[in-house]
Amino acid sequence: MAYDIFPQNAFRDAVHVAVSCINGMNYLLTWNCKHIANAEKRDEIERICAELGYIYPIICTPEELLSGD
Repeated sequence: MAYDIFPQNAFRDAVHVAVSCINGMNYLLTWNCKHIANAEKRDEIERICAELGYIYPIICTPEELLSGD
């Protein structure tokens, strides 16, 4: 099963999302808006997490978390 959310050179970004999802983290804070906190990718990441039986962590920047958005 292959998913093409992240480009090949963003393997570490994919690992960050996978580790937070598998470990049941509530939030994944990141400044990486290119791959991880990318609004265009959030729905697809959430769908894949659910498809694999995991709960999707809320992915946001620290600024978003502190502002409550």
